[in-house]
Amino acid sequence: MDNSNDIELDTQDMFWMKQALAEAEKAAALGEVPVGAVAVLGGEIIGRGYNRKESDHDPTAHAEIMALKEAAAFLQNWRLLDVTLYCTLEPCPMCAGAMIQARLPRLVYGAPDTRFGADGSIVDILRENEDGRFRFNHQVEVTRGVMAAEAADLLQRFFRMLREKQAD
Repeated sequence: MDNSNDIELDTQDMFWMKQALAEAEKAAALGEVPVGAVAVLGGEIIGRGYNRKESDHDPTAHAEIMALKEAAAFLQNWRLLDVTLYCTLEPCPMCAGAMIQARLPRLVYGAPDTRFGADGSIVDILRENEDGRFRFNHQVEVTRGVMAAEAADLLQRFFRMLREKQAD
């Protein structure tokens, strides 16, 4: 079996995940939880986002939501057909729901989220099924763990810095 296509996809996924990590760094620079996302269509970023909940005073200002909104505006369509979303962290229930609503075909993420993860860490919205039948009319294909160590390290450094600030 020829695995050259798998290697190519892994290389592409890593390339785009690096872009999502760069978005996460922007969040960290603002004192936001460092999560970043990019929406990619045809080898081009059509949406970018990083956490801005604190800056925008908006509970919906998650990296994924920001990237999905930009992608929809770019396409002038709420259906994000053929778009792949790269995010540094497993999506929360709100973001997973938005991906289903947007008919997003594919999600690639880095680190699992053991507090709010909606791809199986806490709940499984992206693959919600009952008796082997999907309950939603759309399912998102998910690739997990791409550059997970780098994404987790960024989050750990951020929270370590916060704890050190609080100890001062």
